[in-house]
Amino acid sequence: MPDYSFHRPEYSGTTTGEWSSPRENDFDTDDLSTIADHFLLSSSGFPPDDFTDLKLPVVNPDGELNLNALETAHGGAHSVEAIDGIDDDTKRTVKDTVEELASDEFDHEIGD
Repeated sequence: MPDYSFHRPEYSGTTTGEWSSPRENDFDTDDLSTIADHFLLSSSGFPPDDFTDLKLPVVNPDGELNLNALETAHGGAHSVEAIDGIDDDTKRTVKDTVEELASDEFDHEIGD
């Protein structure tokens, strides 16, 4: 069972545009530490050992925090709830951060 590391994402703007989870080739760089700034979790720490270690992307490859990605990360089939083996403290940290980012950056409520 992996021990997931949490990472607060870095972004340069915000968007409410459509969302689909990025693939490694969607980024203009091969630098995993730069790519990791778009994700909330890694199973191998930050920077990650491999792109596949990254979980819960919330920032588009162009650097914009995406509201739809935050909603996806919070609940549903591709959310923090769906990750096998994640401990409750890390899960709560992710949900709290997603709720905070949605509220602060979009004036939008996500949550229970």
